[in-house]
Amino acid sequence: MTPELTVLALAALLQAVQFGLMSVPANLELGPGKTTSPRDTSRLKTPLMDQVSDKTGRLYRAFNNHFEALILFTIAVVVVSISDQSTLFTTTCAWVYLGARILYIPAYYFGWAPWRSLIFFVAFLATFAMILAALF
Repeated sequence: MTPELTVLALAALLQAVQFGLMSVPANLELGPGKTTSPRDTSRLKTPLMDQVSDKTGRLYRAFNNHFEALILFTIAVVVVSISDQSTLFTTTCAWVYLGARILYIPAYYFGWAPWRSLIFFVAFLATFAMILAALF
């Protein structure tokens, strides 16, 4: 397994951790009557995430943001790994991505502005640097 694939596996585990960080407080705040329901808008009136506290909402948005970032990171890892172009640079980029995504959680939760956006951008750049390294 390439180092990039190892980091991808760890990023997937991070997604599972983020699910727990978001879902536990959401379930405590909303109760099982809402969280186990079919969540029909006719019954709930507003989306569930509009009914949680600000910080739980931030955890939810950070969770979804990682899904979006993980798609591009997965593409980068697949391109590097399948083309057999793993290098110290692409490995470093993968670890930078993971480190930034870990930092992104408290940055979003605590509302660190503009740091949250900068942390996101570091992960984004690391992802595209991997793709560019494989292409060139």
